[in-house]
Amino acid sequence: MRHLLTALAFTTSLTSGAAFAQTRFDGVWLFDHAGPNPGVTMLQVASDGDRITGAVTTKWYGPVTMRNARLDKGVLTFDVRNLNDREHPTRSWTVKQTPKGVQLVGQMWFSKIDAAGRRGTVKDAEVRAFRFQTLPDWAVVEQASLAPRPPMGWSSWNKFAEKIDDKTIRAMADAMVSTGLRDAGYAYVNIDDGWQGTRGADGRIRPNANFPDMKKLADYVHSKGLKLGIYSSQGPRTCAGFEGSYGHVRQDAQTFANWGIDYLKYDLCSGEYFYADADTVKRSYAEMGAALKATGRPIVYSLCEYGRFDVGAWGQQVGGHLWRTTGDITDDYATMARIGFDKNGKPEHTGPNGFNDPDMLEVGNGGMSLDEYTTHMTLWAISAAPLLMGHDLRQTPPEMLALLENREVIAVDQDERGVQGKAVRKDGTLEIWAKPLGDGSVALALFNRGDAAARMDARAADAGFESITAARDLWRGKPVAADALTFDVPAHGAVMLRVEGK
Repeated sequence: MRHLLTALAFTTSLTSGAAFAQTRFDGVWLFDHAGPNPGVTMLQVASDGDRITGAVTTKWYGPVTMRNARLDKGVLTFDVRNLNDREHPTRSWTVKQTPKGVQLVGQMWFSKIDAAGRRGTVKDAEVRAFRFQTLPDWAVVEQASLAPRPPMGWSSWNKFAEKIDDKTIRAMADAMVSTGLRDAGYAYVNIDDGWQGTRGADGRIRPNANFPDMKKLADYVHSKGLKLGIYSSQGPRTCAGFEGSYGHVRQDAQTFANWGIDYLKYDLCSGEYFYADADTVKRSYAEMGAALKATGRPIVYSLCEYGRFDVGAWGQQVGGHLWRTTGDITDDYATMARIGFDKNGKPEHTGPNGFNDPDMLEVGNGGMSLDEYTTHMTLWAISAAPLLMGHDLRQTPPEMLALLENREVIAVDQDERGVQGKAVRKDGTLEIWAKPLGDGSVALALFNRGDAAARMDARAADAGFESITAARDLWRGKPVAADALTFDVPAHGAVMLRVEGK
């Protein structure tokens, strides 16, 4: 409410005598066709001598404050805070007068604005004023025990982005069964961004026309022995520009529960503009965590805020079961390796019911070689990472299916101890990782991050043993002599072992 009153106070100041009409740009300007991203609806300007203040109201970020506003040769120029662009932490926008009003030109992140505005009134400004919401005070959310092991399943984003529909989700559920992936342990079929429609007069979110009945879709997925996931954002808009949960958190949580949803990915996206520090980010995730708990339905809670503010240290305190540790993965070795080797959070933050999440699998999407996808799967498994596939399950080449369904590799990922493996030895581009397992054995991974094949050896000390008594090559599915643990590892490739010792 405090923010709303501030915004309305600024609107009122536009009519306050000395502050009005100091420049040709003072007053209210309305934008009716500015495009969806970031959804500019209004510009408000007030001046007092050389001091110019104002804001651009957007559907994504609410009022974007004008900084360092100045007039130069009849053009109003100002700076805005620019999200997610380290090279351009601020952007300069301009406003020029036209015969019919003004032309606003600027950019925020990927969104470019070049929009015509018309003169408006203070009453118009009151109608278009952004309604800020107040976060609840901080309170720990009691976590439900829903993810004793890293979640496994499939998500729509990597292959389909926002171009997703009911028919495709049903087809993925069918393919999870027919390919044997369900029986290998993959359980969740997750709809990422792009399912949302508009809100009704009651404020309840409706799916768009591509999803005619979410409850029936959930029932269908459940009939296959699978679970259904969904996506939202605590901001006004999701990453793809659809309706977020801002101002409707409890309502959306209950809607998801009523539909029969089993998993929620909650993405900071436009919420970054409102929740920009550790306190507000934590409280915004706790708000949804508490709302999910209040529904009474068991819903796995996936936090997607890209590893900010040491999320692994508090993810479980907001009711979360997994939390993204990085930005988005893409289907190339360099990005996958950077995320998996170097950016996947602190191992001490991973364990039953709380897992570091280096993002979804790209296996099967075609951007990497078989050796590189083997590294991808090995690295995610030894890291106790969630295994959420991201390709078209109807078009899985046999060699990719073999990677995804390898029960011995999956068993390492799903081990009951939930330990996140880590590097125990490095030699340039060669790395040995170890992960202690519940039965006393240890998983070892030999990674060659270099551009040429290399000979690598596994040692008892890598596993914390004095000697190795038994070893098994998990990708080849056969035992290996304990005294012959030297391997020729291809460029960007990996070997994965399970060893016993004393």
